[in-house]
Amino acid sequence: MEEKRMIQVTVDGAQYAYPHKTPYRAIAADFQDRYSCDILLVNQNGKLCELHKVLDRDCTLKMVTAQDRPGIQTYERSAVFLMLKAFYDVVGAENMERISVEYSLSSALFFLARGSFTLDQALLDRVEARMRELSAQALPIEKRSVSTDDAMELFRQAKLVHKAQLLSFRINSHVNVYSLDGFVDYFYGYMVPDTGYIRCFGLELFENGFVLRLPTQKNPNQLGDFRPSKKVFRELYASTLRSQALSASNVAELNTIISQGGATPLVLAHEAMMEKKIGDIAAQIAAGPKVRFVMIAGPSSSGKTTFSHRLSTQLRACGLRPHAIATDNYFKNREDTPRDENGQYDFEGLGAMDVEQFNRDMARLLNGETVDMPTYNFKRGAREYNGNLLTLGEGDVLVIEGIHCLNDQFTYTLPRESKYKIYISCLTTLNVDDHNRIPTTDARLLRRIERDARTRGYSAQATIKMWPSVRRGEENNIFPFQDNADMIFNSALIYETALLKPYVQPLLFGVPRDSEEYIEAKRLLKFLNYFLPIPADNIPKTSLMREFIGGGCYG
Repeated sequence: MEEKRMIQVTVDGAQYAYPHKTPYRAIAADFQDRYSCDILLVNQNGKLCELHKVLDRDCTLKMVTAQDRPGIQTYERSAVFLMLKAFYDVVGAENMERISVEYSLSSALFFLARGSFTLDQALLDRVEARMRELSAQALPIEKRSVSTDDAMELFRQAKLVHKAQLLSFRINSHVNVYSLDGFVDYFYGYMVPDTGYIRCFGLELFENGFVLRLPTQKNPNQLGDFRPSKKVFRELYASTLRSQALSASNVAELNTIISQGGATPLVLAHEAMMEKKIGDIAAQIAAGPKVRFVMIAGPSSSGKTTFSHRLSTQLRACGLRPHAIATDNYFKNREDTPRDENGQYDFEGLGAMDVEQFNRDMARLLNGETVDMPTYNFKRGAREYNGNLLTLGEGDVLVIEGIHCLNDQFTYTLPRESKYKIYISCLTTLNVDDHNRIPTTDARLLRRIERDARTRGYSAQATIKMWPSVRRGEENNIFPFQDNADMIFNSALIYETALLKPYVQPLLFGVPRDSEEYIEAKRLLKFLNYFLPIPADNIPKTSLMREFIGGGCYG
C-alpha cells in the first residue's frame, strides 16, 4: 500500500505533520484541550473551512470556536437546522404550513409557526426533547452539491416556496444543501459536522410565536439572558406587517419586484410610510405642551442625522420652531477625558461628557434665559464659545442627538415631562428566506462601509476592523437604555441592501485576501450576491439612505 504523503500544518507558530486528506475535525481534536469551548471551524490560510473537509496542502490553521464571530454564527445556524428538523419530526411535515425565523431578540431568535397544531409550551417542550435526542445521537450534518433546478424542485415539494423562488435568481448551476437524517434545507453559511456539537439551547413561548434561546459569543457554554425589549419587539413586528403589505418580506419577493420593474413604486411606498411615521411622531410631540427637549439616540449608522432633519421639518409643519443641538459640543476638554483599560481616550462613555455643564445650560434655557451655546473644537480638544446665543421662546424645541440621550443620568436635572425620547435603529425585518435571517448589524455595517468611504476616505477593511469596537460601545452606552424611549423609530428600508450593493461590492473586493478582515468581507460579498441591484436615480433627496450614498438635500 502506498504511504500517504505528509502535509505540514502550522498551528500557533508550531509545525506539525499530518497525512494528506486528514479531516480537519481530526486535527481540531488534537488541539481541543487548549480551548474552553468546542472548535467549530478552522481558518486555513485566511479561508474558513468546515470540519468535514480534508487537508490537501501545507497551511497555517487557526481554530475557530463560538467565542469568534464566525463560530457563533455557525452555532446559531446549526441550532436552527436542528430545531427545524425536530419541529418537523414532532408535528409531521403534513401538518406544517410555515415556520420562519424572524429576528434576533436578546440572545434568542424569534420564530413564527403556522400549521395544523397548537403552538403552546407543551409542544415546544416536546420539540426541545426531540432536539436533545438528536443531539445525543451526534447525527452527521451532511453537505452536498445539487443542481439549482433540482434544489428548486426539492423545495417546492417541501412547500418551501420562498427558498425555491430565491434560488431562481441564482446564476450558479449548482447550490449546496445540508441534510440531517433525511431533512434537507438550504443555508447561507457554514455548519457544524454533527448534532453532538449543538448542546446549549432552549425553547420558550413568546408573544404570538416562540424563541430559540442560544448562548452568547462571550460565554458559549451557557444560555444568554433572555430580557427582550418589548418596545423594540413591537416595532419589529409592526415593520414586519408593513413589509408584508408591500409584498416584500424576504429577498426572493424583493428580487421578484425588482425583476418585474416594480422597484420605484416600492421605494416610494416605503418612503411614504416612513414619512408618515415621522409626521405622527412630530404631531405627538406638538400635542405635549411641556415638551422642550426631543432626545434622539441610536447605534451607529442608524440614520440619526437625516432623521433629525426630517423630524425638524415635520415639527415646523406642526407650528413648532426646532433647534438642533449636538451633544458632541459638550465633550470634556481633552485633558479631562477619561481613559480606558488600554490607556486610550474613552470618548464613548458618559464620563467623557461634561454632564454638569450640559444640565446647567439646558436648565437655564428651560427657564427662559439666554445661553451662549458651546462648539467643540476637535482639533484642539476643547470647547469654544463664539457668541452662539440661544433663548427658548413659546413654540421653541431643542432637537438633541447623541449616544447618551436616553440615559437619564445625562439629563438628570430636567423634568421628565420636558423630554421626549426617541430610540432610532436600523431594525431590518427582511430575511433571505424563511430559515435564513439577516442580522440588523449587517445592514448597519453596509451603510457604514459606504459612508466611511465616501465622507472619510476609509477603506472597507478599516471600517470592518473598527466595527467590533463600535459594537462594544453600543452594548455599553445605547442598548441598555432603549426601553427608556417614548418612541422606537425603525430606520430600515426594505430596498436598502439592493441599493447599497453597487456601492459596497467594489469596496469589499478591495479588502486584501491576507488580512484578518477578509473573512468578513467575503461573507458580506456572498450575502450581497442574493440581491438584484436597484439604481439610485429615483431615491428621494430626503431619503434617509442619502445620508449614506450622498445626493441628499440635507448636506
